[in-house]
Amino acid sequence: MTALKRALFLDRDGVINVDIGYLHRAEDCVFVPGIFELVRQARKADYDVFVVTNQAGIARGYYSEETFAAFTSWMLEQFAAQGAPITQVYYCPHHPTAGIGEYGIACECRKPAPGMLLRAAAEHHVDLGTSVMVGDSLTDMQAAKAAKVGTCYLFGDAVVEDLEPDVIRVDDLLDVAAQLSNHPSDVQ
Repeated sequence: MTALKRALFLDRDGVINVDIGYLHRAEDCVFVPGIFELVRQARKADYDVFVVTNQAGIARGYYSEETFAAFTSWMLEQFAAQGAPITQVYYCPHHPTAGIGEYGIACECRKPAPGMLLRAAAEHHVDLGTSVMVGDSLTDMQAAKAAKVGTCYLFGDAVVEDLEPDVIRVDDLLDVAAQLSNHPSDVQ
């Protein structure tokens, strides 16, 4: 049997990069302060790192999956160059009401549904209960809770009143990085 691993799940827009709305070009990307340090610390603490991102810009026809793939490849190169490799990026190209054509569906991958997290867990042998989610929205927290992710950090000022006791608010990604080094590795 393959041993289960811990994972750090990251939302993209608002956690990895400053959210400018439908980011898809390298020249428009500004990384959030502390993101490279957070991923380096996660890797040092033996976490796999996954990006889980809704991409309604694809669904709305603002950019193609190929454009998204090219941007993602560039982004992954930036993380690797910083000594902070990301294990894999999962994305949802759908939107239930604004999606065009095949993208206009209600699916199991679009947060707040947990599909991307569950897929990462299945494909990479992740123990969700010892894993961590960092997001900046209610839907990020809802997806993580639905997937039974053990620790959820809300970065920013989104309102998540119904989840408040189970969500840890942070204003600095370095605070999360410090916590990851304190999490014991109790994965079986």
